[in-house]
Amino acid sequence: MSRILVTGGAGMIGSTLVKRLVAAGHDVRVVDDLSRGKKEFLLDTAGRPAIDLERNLIVRDLSVTGALDDLLDGVDYIYHLADVVAGVDYVFKHQGEVFRQNLLINSNTVASMRKGRLKGAVYVGTACSFPAELQTGTDAAPLREEQQYPANPESGYGWSKLMGEYEMFLFEKECGVPVSVLSLHNVYGEPCEFGERTSQVIPSLIRKSIRYPQEPFIVWGSGAQGRAFVHVDDVVDALELSISKGLGQGVIQIGPSSCTSIKELAEQIVKVSGKDIVLQFDTTKPEGDRGRCADYSKAKRILGWEPRVTLEDGLRRLYQWTQAQMGK
Repeated sequence: MSRILVTGGAGMIGSTLVKRLVAAGHDVRVVDDLSRGKKEFLLDTAGRPAIDLERNLIVRDLSVTGALDDLLDGVDYIYHLADVVAGVDYVFKHQGEVFRQNLLINSNTVASMRKGRLKGAVYVGTACSFPAELQTGTDAAPLREEQQYPANPESGYGWSKLMGEYEMFLFEKECGVPVSVLSLHNVYGEPCEFGERTSQVIPSLIRKSIRYPQEPFIVWGSGAQGRAFVHVDDVVDALELSISKGLGQGVIQIGPSSCTSIKELAEQIVKVSGKDIVLQFDTTKPEGDRGRCADYSKAKRILGWEPRVTLEDGLRRLYQWTQAQMGK
């Protein structure tokens, strides 16, 4: 058994990870400011908490210096998932704020880690940190880890996450604590935020399809842009494996080798809904980069990882979960 701290542990990925770690017999504590994560995400299907929510869920803002200093005694491993992230509209309209907050969160976390006695650390990065010119559409060649540099992310979010990677590797080099950095492609699944303001593309379109025709089913952008969607269960598989196999192995991409267009995604969600919905596209809305996918050969070689959950199955599961949450 290990003592593990998970930052951002009440979010979609974090809460799923926490439940897995607890099931494996680990002693787990969570730090989250609950701005996006929710206490209820840490409940199982029977409504029972995965951890003691009074003692082991610590509500703190990691952008405050020293917020983790008193929480690392006896901690063996840290999973650093906490960051500011949202849908494409929010991220591109608040680039300076997102950049600054993530720099603070990452740098403060690493500064506290330097004072602890960790055996290892895992950092969750993003494919948004790859150069914009390599993210060229649904037919783009799968990205390789070594292509992150020369750096040229498209957004402040991508830059902030890349700087977090860099600081984690400085920590590894200077403190001798092995680090695993997983560069995630577009993660989806339950539980998640599906509100209008901050939800990402899949939960947003699922909400629209459930509420249709009360809410119009409008797809942002042309629909030609694409993403490599990876289910949260597959991501947590990689996170678990990273402690035993990924430490000290540099950046490892987690995502499929194929890119799905947003138009195709919307069509699949309409199919899952069973409704007669005609797609509408709003080209005045931002659509982000044109498209990307992962050459996950490094993940397969080092972690023994590859995607298991098909997009069709993942969408169906998320649709049913969201429908239940909305009481529809």
